[in-house]
Amino acid sequence: MNTLLTIGTTIVVFALIAYSIAIIGVLRKKTVRRITLIFITMGVILDLTATSFMILGSSKGMFTLHGFIGYSSLLGMTIDAALIWRTSIKTSLNQPISRALHFYSLCAWLWWIAAFLTGGLLVVLR
Repeated sequence: MNTLLTIGTTIVVFALIAYSIAIIGVLRKKTVRRITLIFITMGVILDLTATSFMILGSSKGMFTLHGFIGYSSLLGMTIDAALIWRTSIKTSLNQPISRALHFYSLCAWLWWIAAFLTGGLLVVLR
């Protein structure tokens, strides 16, 4: 594996940790806390950075099946982060979130986990 892919892979693990901390907190507490905002923002930034490194380091280009799965999960994560930020601004912190946001956060997180796992499986199967 080349250096750029190695860096991207390392960063995406940190994105997984940050995003998971944020979403598990939202799912368990059913509220948005300051720590949630910090970790979800870190998760998005880290995933954008990791994706950039992986695109630059890939010999297959941007348009692969795993690429599309990854881009769509990054988009879902970004939308989730925007909705969580919007909710925290509109209702203030520590207020209950809507069932729709709760469900969307769960779905976006599971899709992101699926993209993460397929990337790992592709490396193992090579």
